[in-house]
Amino acid sequence: MTSDTSVPTGDPMTGPDDPIDAITTNTFVGTASGSDDPPAPPKGLRRLMGWIIPANIGIYLIWGAVPGILLPQQITLLFGQRDHVVNLTIVATIGAFSAMVAQPIAGQLSDRTRSRFGRRAPWILIGSLVGGLSLVGLAFANSLVGLIIAWTLVQISYNFAQGPLTAVMPDRVPLKRRGTFAALMGIGLMVGALGGTIVGSRFFDNVAAGYIFFAVFAVIVLSLFLLTNPDHSSARIERDPFTFVQFLKTFWVNPVRYPDFFWAFTGRLLLYTGYFAVTGFQLYLLTDYFHVAHPEQVIPILGLLSLVGILVSTIVSGPLSDRFGRRKPFVFASAAVVGLAFLLPWMWHDLTAWVVMTIVSGFGFGMFQAVDTALMSQVLPSAKSFAKDLGIVNIAATLPQTLAPGVAGAIVLSFGYAGLFPIGIVLGILGALAVWPIKATR
Repeated sequence: MTSDTSVPTGDPMTGPDDPIDAITTNTFVGTASGSDDPPAPPKGLRRLMGWIIPANIGIYLIWGAVPGILLPQQITLLFGQRDHVVNLTIVATIGAFSAMVAQPIAGQLSDRTRSRFGRRAPWILIGSLVGGLSLVGLAFANSLVGLIIAWTLVQISYNFAQGPLTAVMPDRVPLKRRGTFAALMGIGLMVGALGGTIVGSRFFDNVAAGYIFFAVFAVIVLSLFLLTNPDHSSARIERDPFTFVQFLKTFWVNPVRYPDFFWAFTGRLLLYTGYFAVTGFQLYLLTDYFHVAHPEQVIPILGLLSLVGILVSTIVSGPLSDRFGRRKPFVFASAAVVGLAFLLPWMWHDLTAWVVMTIVSGFGFGMFQAVDTALMSQVLPSAKSFAKDLGIVNIAATLPQTLAPGVAGAIVLSFGYAGLFPIGIVLGILGALAVWPIKATR
């Protein structure tokens, strides 16, 4: 199969002159380093940039509400206060490993999908529908085994939607707009994650209703995204021969051959783990460490405060990184800000310290999120397998968020709640240092 790297004619903001011709004559636009622009979106870049925010919100509301609020509360109601940390650690760990495997598989399948609706749309729709049914099943689970099975299905299903959705950027967005597009994705991610904690706390006394609400919302939003932003047809794209052995090999990215990819993956994994190990354990920190009597009343306020910091830094950092052509300084700055924020509740055992930490760490993490996705898109090994490679990359983002209760639980059981903060600081610093060797971007 040949690859023509010419760019289709037409306004990239409104779409190519002939979308079908663009995708069939430019089957895979790009190089191993991701240095070429893809074909313009069929309905224009402006529409895609507007809709990527609610699409991400639809998925990340679930990641914000379920593992951080609804699932811990459900476990506490089922098993009591004494064993809630242990049981949450078990459920979260098993579910997280299923997510780790699911997203690269989803990406691999979508890369090979051939349909008139494109490579990504069928999996985004299927993932949202099956995920919604799995959330309904989780709502009625009343045993540890039932929780594990239902939560694992939720993880797998929504990762089958999230992996292909992430591939939209290298599929359709030109390089010079990726910092801005990544910032918009980051806004959707953080508004969803924090909005999930806010909305999830509203269902604190009716967990089942919360699961059903998030399931329906995700299906509606993702369906609207697909309807308003159709992809190029992939029906006439030649499919590479498939062997199971080769399929397994694609999940390994050689760090010697692709060192930039390795360092970008490592940096994201460490920084995300440090951040979410602390913030993802918020409910139990509020009840057991700060001794807040009604955490469901405090969490919405904390979510709004954090959202302010995240939105300000995300809106500013993404476009600035495009203007300066630099990503690394923003990553370094974000790690420093988050680390300083985590010092506060570690040194000052008071709810006020947690409130200030929430605002400051949100500002720092928003800065990182605004540029990290753009950085990742520039280190992908192959233009033929954007979704698979991004699926592997997204392990570094999804795994810490979903594993955070388990990681935090292990830390708490070993060192107490105060142990979360220094470990979060160290992981964040190591994550920032990991991007230093990357050569594909400055």
